[in-house]
Amino acid sequence: MSSNNEPIEIPPLTGIYAEPFSMGKLFRMMKFFGPAAVVASLSLGVGETIMVTGLGAWSEYGLLWLLVLSVVVKGIFVTYLIGRYTAVTGQRIGHRLVMLPGPRGWLLLSVIVAELGLIGMGLTAVAKPCGHLITYLSYDALPGNLAFDTWVNLWTNVIFAAAMAVSLMSSFRMLERQQIVICGVLVLGTIVATVLVRPDVGGMIMGAIRIGHLPAAPEWGPTAVRADYSLNMVVIFGYIGGSLSGHLAYSSWVSMSGWGINSHPRIDDIRRRAGEGPRIDYLPDDPQQARRLRKLLLPLKWDCGMGAFVLLIVSIAFLAAGATILYPRQETLSGNSWELLTKQASIWREIHATMVPVYYVMILAALWGTLASVPEAITQVTNDFLGAIWPRFEEFPIWRLKCIIVTGCFAFSVMWTWSGITFDLMTQIAAFLTVSLGLFVVFSFVLYFNMTLPRGYRPSWYIAAAGIASAATLLLCAIGGGVGLARKVLAGF
Repeated sequence: MSSNNEPIEIPPLTGIYAEPFSMGKLFRMMKFFGPAAVVASLSLGVGETIMVTGLGAWSEYGLLWLLVLSVVVKGIFVTYLIGRYTAVTGQRIGHRLVMLPGPRGWLLLSVIVAELGLIGMGLTAVAKPCGHLITYLSYDALPGNLAFDTWVNLWTNVIFAAAMAVSLMSSFRMLERQQIVICGVLVLGTIVATVLVRPDVGGMIMGAIRIGHLPAAPEWGPTAVRADYSLNMVVIFGYIGGSLSGHLAYSSWVSMSGWGINSHPRIDDIRRRAGEGPRIDYLPDDPQQARRLRKLLLPLKWDCGMGAFVLLIVSIAFLAAGATILYPRQETLSGNSWELLTKQASIWREIHATMVPVYYVMILAALWGTLASVPEAITQVTNDFLGAIWPRFEEFPIWRLKCIIVTGCFAFSVMWTWSGITFDLMTQIAAFLTVSLGLFVVFSFVLYFNMTLPRGYRPSWYIAAAGIASAATLLLCAIGGGVGLARKVLAGF
């Protein structure tokens, strides 16, 4: 690349990108699945395994459309458009967001503060149900005369510490392989379980297509639903499809994977030019070269599609289980309960007693995957953002940054575990500040960045339209969450 601002050249396509479609090519493309598996695993813990089953337990199939909408908005369009910008330009999202008008890095610092401040709370909502489940299974054999809740908190701390230790010893590639296995186990296990519980297929179809339908909350429904229906919907929508840190880290993982222009032999020069200003002027005007780069987006499209498929299948399966087994029993929880995982065992007991231990292994694997994934995503985002604000920070060892973040996560988790804060309030705060409001703000800028690329490299009109609709949906969730939380806080005075 020359230094006189001449356009780059997109190299001719080779390998799998140049091959015509075939079944062999289809199977080889499966190797692209990886980064989206990590993004998906960030929501499989609290989102699918806990909240979705609880949703089916009181609404039956009536709110299945909400899950589908969340997967489409966040699992497909948010993930794809964030990854797409990096794949087309070679520039990570943080290095573009730092150029926004105003004090340098104001948005990046806001995201870092929000994520680091709330991550301990969010992970506690994942670890504490695990602690409750382990205490439930082993309470009679535990020594001493400690109360059940005390053992729950102790086990929560142990599980959290173990997950953080494993996270410290794992690289992204190790984590990626682990999450692919977990996603495969969950998809296979939930498909089998769904077939065995024999859900109402007609009810599932109607629940998926009746967009906007809000079934009435029953008198025996959860306290959170009866107290503030809309806030509860926002929380569930927010926890399906991945977290803010996961989506932001996805940009970095696309770069690390060499997808799109990131496989260019002179990618370092490309990134240097991208960092010189907000205008992307190095992409060639030649339509043929633009088509080449679009074809290089194949791994990104495949990865996002596979990730969304995992989220959709697991979400539908857990909702169907709650609707089929728990709904007829009117079996739901109060806002201060953590025992849904133990109650969910009755779903698999209905199939056969031998399915219960299989369920325990599967559920703990999903929750463990979330606990182990979040520190990696937070570390990647923090490293990229601080490096974008202060380039000299890139010299700071990322493993040391990860140690600092993991230590902070554990300290905050211990505080939240013993604080007595309810599951509902914990998830409502985290869902509003990061998943709804934070994701809306960041995604709106990302959508704008994609639309201001040189004409031949912009998303197609239907992707752009879907992106705008997705941003509008996130805005409505942010407004609903903010109003619901404000009403809840004012009611406490």
